[in-house]
Amino acid sequence: MTHSHNAAGAMLPIDALENLKAGNRRFSSNQRDADALASQAHRPELAAGQKPHAIVLGCADSRVPAELVFDQGLGDLFVVRVAGNIAAPSQVGSIEFAVQSFGVPLIVVLGHSNCGAIRATIDELEQPTGGHSPDLTTIVDQIKPAIAALMDTSSHENQAELIAKGIRANVSMAANHLRHGSQVLQEKVNSGELWVVGAEYSLETGVVEFFDGVPNG
Repeated sequence: MTHSHNAAGAMLPIDALENLKAGNRRFSSNQRDADALASQAHRPELAAGQKPHAIVLGCADSRVPAELVFDQGLGDLFVVRVAGNIAAPSQVGSIEFAVQSFGVPLIVVLGHSNCGAIRATIDELEQPTGGHSPDLTTIVDQIKPAIAALMDTSSHENQAELIAKGIRANVSMAANHLRHGSQVLQEKVNSGELWVVGAEYSLETGVVEFFDGVPNG
């Protein structure tokens, strides 16, 4: 597959996105790309430098390893993982580093179905207990604004539906924060050099659906 590059030699955002979509199609249909499988052979040359073509801010859930979900190889993705795929300062800083250092053209905020961090946040909003550790509380507190707004404005029949809506609301909140809460990233977004998109991975099917910030759908 031929990819387009800008004047600086970086892959264009649209091609980086299409590359991930193609990789997920392979993964969800139980195929693997030969180049991805053989990427370990490039380990010695990668020791001298990296040029990842996408950043993934994903959940720490053991069932959602970005490199496998998108069928990518060694050196292809710059992955930041934290429970609830939140855009807290340390995560934003890591992403800024990758964008500035490597010219990465695409950021994907990747949530997933049945996310435990979303469920914990809903439980805390519905019946506050204060039983979380201080560090876990910081994660729940990051997610709360998206869930609280959803609970105030959106009808839902049961908790499962609320969790499903909350997963996407939380992804969109994190993606929006990356677009507008960081001067480093916002300048790149405004110039068209960088896309920030939101997506959800289905644990049940293996399919990633891109639903937030994708131009023309």
